[in-house]
Amino acid sequence: MGRLSAMRSAWFVPMASGTQARSGGTGAPVAGALAVGLAAGWNIANTGAAAGTLSSAYGVSLPTIGLLTTALFLTHFGSQVPGGILIDRFGPRPVGFAALSVIAVGNAIALAFASFPLAVVARLIIGLGTGTGFVAGSDWVRAARRSSVGQGLYGGFSVAGGGLAVLMVPLLEPALGWRSAYVAALGVSLVPLVGLTRSAELAAHFPNAYPFRRVVHERPLYLLAALHTASFGLSVIASNWVVSLLTRRGVSHGLAGLVGSLLLLGGLATRPLAGVVVRRRPHLERPLLSFSMIGGGAGIAVLATPAPIPVLTFAACLAGLAAGVPFASVFTGAQRIQPASPAAAIGLVNAVATFTILAGTPLVGLSFLLPGDGRIGFAVLAALWCSAACAVPAGYRALISGSDL
Repeated sequence: MGRLSAMRSAWFVPMASGTQARSGGTGAPVAGALAVGLAAGWNIANTGAAAGTLSSAYGVSLPTIGLLTTALFLTHFGSQVPGGILIDRFGPRPVGFAALSVIAVGNAIALAFASFPLAVVARLIIGLGTGTGFVAGSDWVRAARRSSVGQGLYGGFSVAGGGLAVLMVPLLEPALGWRSAYVAALGVSLVPLVGLTRSAELAAHFPNAYPFRRVVHERPLYLLAALHTASFGLSVIASNWVVSLLTRRGVSHGLAGLVGSLLLLGGLATRPLAGVVVRRRPHLERPLLSFSMIGGGAGIAVLATPAPIPVLTFAACLAGLAAGVPFASVFTGAQRIQPASPAAAIGLVNAVATFTILAGTPLVGLSFLLPGDGRIGFAVLAALWCSAACAVPAGYRALISGSDL
């Protein structure tokens, strides 16, 4: 236990040689990072929250609307590792600013008129911003705080963006119709741009970063990616379809949005809380990771049943809380494994989860064409989430070793 605590402490002091941080207080940079994370999270979940309305406006089937999330994650996936390399070279603030600008442009295009092909193009553009922006925000926090607490706080804000979208978009639908998915998303990306232009930069540059090939061949990163995929990836897939799942049982859009938002808003509490616990009580890290896998899977499994609304609400809350637990451990661990290329390491870990979302979202949408109106898809998600508990022992060794296994 002493060795583990010493390794944790070592991570919270200045990091890799060759890191150059610009002077300035940490408050403004952290606020900028949180704004980038919030905007990225919102734009990931907003179309799923208005799936039924968008289906009617575009004249396509409900499963087809899932392709809007797929389109975003296609470029979100492709931009993360290249974006991480750019961030390691130029710093997170300028890259984060550019990412928010791209998100705003994409939403403006989607608002032009109700066209499914146009929406697909817009979501492809938005994905470039969310993918790069998410990595930029995480690296921004690393440069300012260098701790699992800071990463947990950032993770809480990023998942809160998605949860707020699931909650708010259905409430905006009566007034804005199909545009509800994009109007608020545009505002969420434009407002932080004003603050970022005035904030002081605290960015780290790594002129001697590891080659790209070394980053992608680092086996421990994939173990961490498995934990992140089960918690973050599967919860995002579920959040994109939970409103449709519940409304088909007769639940109102507002109540369904409230229940569904818990799948993402739960991480607002547990991402930063788990970061604090891991830093102060490192011996609890492995049990917490196991709880995340079993508890999250159990919550999704209950959502696949015809349980009463109070039980479904509890299940969504349990899954959301469980989903946030691994975030701080995984991201600080990835940065420790690749100290000279921390943003590229984060990009790789998150890209694996993104690929799962990319493939899984339309597949779960297709389950609405099967008996059960989507329950089969949610049952599969529950089984996959629980099975990730098998990766906890090896993933935990990767977290505490920071070297190849």
